[in-house]
Amino acid sequence: MSRRLNIDVFFDFICPWCLIGKRQLEHAQVQFRSRYPDVQIRTEWHGVQLLPQLPIEGEPFADFYRKRLGNADAMTMRQAQVQRAAGAVGLHIDLSRITTMPNTADAHRLFERVSVRGNATQREMLLERLFAAYFQKREDLGCRETLLAIARSCGVETDVVLDCLTGDATPFDGFPGAPSGVPSFQFDRRMTVVGAQPTQALLGAMSEALKESDRERQPA
Repeated sequence: MSRRLNIDVFFDFICPWCLIGKRQLEHAQVQFRSRYPDVQIRTEWHGVQLLPQLPIEGEPFADFYRKRLGNADAMTMRQAQVQRAAGAVGLHIDLSRITTMPNTADAHRLFERVSVRGNATQREMLLERLFAAYFQKREDLGCRETLLAIARSCGVETDVVLDCLTGDATPFDGFPGAPSGVPSFQFDRRMTVVGAQPTQALLGAMSEALKESDRERQPA
């Protein structure tokens, strides 16, 4: 009988820890596959809109974080913390260059539609491209035309996704019972890891979930 490990990841595109966590999960998966080459890994990404109250045009990034963290010094410290953590997993994230905190409802609707209607390659390309749009290219994830251009760059036809982009800041209704904290990783719905935890923590949770599954499948 083949063995499988199901991974559910809950995320938002504007959360740098979600992108950092994605890289840490990828590293953990490489190590897991070397230990358990017979186990098939199935990963599903579920959007969580952290800031549904934002207007469709978003808010100025610096203003948003000054209000959230209290002052400019705290914002500078947070940006440096993110930059260090990103660099440790091979990413370049410079929050000081981002101008807009966008409303991500349509970005999540786009990704959800492609997750259902697209293929695995398109889903992974779109996920990476949407993260890059925000953190590296400083594109507006609340802009309909920007999202359509991103979809096309991933091989997705416009007519497949056009109707899911409402452009009116209607909140994204995501996965039922999704956790409020992101990133959140659930392994076989048995083990949950919250936050951009080190690769070894994710690997340990993956291994423990597999062991529990194996124990349950053993005859009484």
